[in-house]
Amino acid sequence: MRKGIFAGLRFTSLRLRLVVVFALVALTAAVSASGIAYWLNREAVLTRTQDGALNDFRQEMQNRAATLPLHPSEEDLRRTAEQMADGSAGYSVLLLGERDAGKPIVGASDPDTFTLADVPSSLQDAVETERPVKEGNAHPYHLFWQRTQRGQTPYLVGGTKVDGGGPTGYMFKSLEAERADLNSLAWSLGIATALALVGSALLAQAAATTVLRPVHRLGEAARQLGEGKLDTRLRVSGTDELADLSRTFNSAAESLQKKVADMSAREESSRRFVADMSHELRTPLTALTAVTEVLEDEQDSLDPMIAPAVALVVSETRRLNDLVENLMEVTRFDAGTARLVLDDVDVADQVTACIDARAWLDAVELDAERGIMARLDPRRLDVILANLIGNALKHGGSPVRVAIHTEGQELVIEVRDHGPGIPEEVLPHVFDRFYKASASRPRSDGSGLGLSIAMENALIHGGSITAANSPDGDGAVFVLRLPQDADADADAGTPDGGEQGEVEET
Repeated sequence: MRKGIFAGLRFTSLRLRLVVVFALVALTAAVSASGIAYWLNREAVLTRTQDGALNDFRQEMQNRAATLPLHPSEEDLRRTAEQMADGSAGYSVLLLGERDAGKPIVGASDPDTFTLADVPSSLQDAVETERPVKEGNAHPYHLFWQRTQRGQTPYLVGGTKVDGGGPTGYMFKSLEAERADLNSLAWSLGIATALALVGSALLAQAAATTVLRPVHRLGEAARQLGEGKLDTRLRVSGTDELADLSRTFNSAAESLQKKVADMSAREESSRRFVADMSHELRTPLTALTAVTEVLEDEQDSLDPMIAPAVALVVSETRRLNDLVENLMEVTRFDAGTARLVLDDVDVADQVTACIDARAWLDAVELDAERGIMARLDPRRLDVILANLIGNALKHGGSPVRVAIHTEGQELVIEVRDHGPGIPEEVLPHVFDRFYKASASRPRSDGSGLGLSIAMENALIHGGSITAANSPDGDGAVFVLRLPQDADADADAGTPDGGEQGEVEET
């Protein structure tokens, strides 16, 4: 289950991207809302506390400090400061006066808590500055305030001076309670943001599951369709875009199934036509072959005017017979009826027999050790070698070198000629059926099927053939790779006959 969850949430998955997008949107919205709410509440709390304390302080300055004599004593200032601080606003008070000109005195409600050193110098300068009385400014002195911090505790400091030479007063109020309230609010908003993030992730997961389940079914159906299960269809429900996509898929799958069925029927018809035609041609070809053999035996006694025509008939009859045999072999491969008849063979002896049977001993160099054994189909190996060596002799020229060795459990046979090589544009097509390297000579001694049949015989063994030019630029190299022990249980069967040795013309 855990593996399935992490597989569904891999970085490139649509599910993970949906969850991340939902989470980011929810986080952005929650953080923005929480930030705005915190800022508004902070300003409201601080403004309410600040305005209440400053208004109360202003009123106390008018009611008490303004009634002091012009030159109050220190005791008068202290007592008045204590009276001002006894209110519900909860601040400390500091009053500054003059006993005589140039002799300041200070009275504090709580000297241990609030002294003149706690008042910022900038605030003192603003409070002591006398401004001209004019329209729009009825008083020479104003009430000023400033938020400051002592240690880890925030404070509100305010100050003003009584008009007409009265004392200067300062108030000092702790904002610790307000900060605690704001911290609680911040924690609450943070928890709400986290809950919103978790909720958005769950909603995104649910939405992704709802959306991706049909997509997953569509992907699974496409995979089955790709595996050849053309009857795969999706169950359609609803009228949304995914339902339309499912209907489109079903329509495409139905159309594809019909086209594949039509193509298979046409291919089967073509394959049956080729097979039937090849079988039908065998009977007249047998008669023609017998006649051409008789004519060939009597060729020396024929009229010199007739002898070339007889030679041409004999040659073309043999070529036609080879073409029919090749077509029948190709038909067996296409129909899947070709089978291996396995036997333990000495590969060097098999290659020597192939070369000797076709009188190629003088044109082929064999580099092979005796005793390399392999379990193969001897007839099909002979077909492969005949095509590869014959092709090298025809288009590369002698000497052709055949080297045999093993690589692990694999038999490797390399056929190399010393001709001009294979053009680069031809290399990808050398194993194609009926492929001719030159369009100017579409008719040749070969049928264009030899190398294709060689490849099919290699594949049925579980092997392969590759074609390339020699690295030193001297000729072409065909490399046949076959397992030393072909899978007898999977591929062995009864022989299908049809000896052939046609070579490809590239």
